[in-house]
Amino acid sequence: MRSRRIAAGAHILLAAVHIYWATGATWPAADERSLSRAVLGAEVSFAPQVVLPLAALHLLLAFAVLRSDRSAVARLVVAGLAAGLAARATLGLFWAFADTGTAFYWLNLFLYTPACMALLAIDVSLLQAKWFKRGTSRISPIKGSRRR
Repeated sequence: MRSRRIAAGAHILLAAVHIYWATGATWPAADERSLSRAVLGAEVSFAPQVVLPLAALHLLLAFAVLRSDRSAVARLVVAGLAAGLAARATLGLFWAFADTGTAFYWLNLFLYTPACMALLAIDVSLLQAKWFKRGTSRISPIKGSRRR
């Protein structure tokens, strides 16, 4: 499924960005403080011990998304991911009413929250496709009888 590869690709890209930041690079910001304020809206560390586990998490999520059509554990991980994305998207909508003078405000409004919503929609569609397929594969179209 193409959407599965798009979602996994997004997580691989995010992992690569976190690995890049682990080198001490601060692109697209001038320094770590500016990067932190633009990405998270607050000052936090972008040290390797912080961003490398996040990179590993994104690689795990990419793998789970790719395997979600074959593995119940992967589907459970994707369901957790969908719940996290729903929470982040909801927060992003609340943050849309925050201080409009920050880079985080505009990035949240036009990049972070829409990306979370798009990934959430993909993840939910992947889960629904598998659950629908699994739920209907055992029922015969004739009088709802079970296949053996």
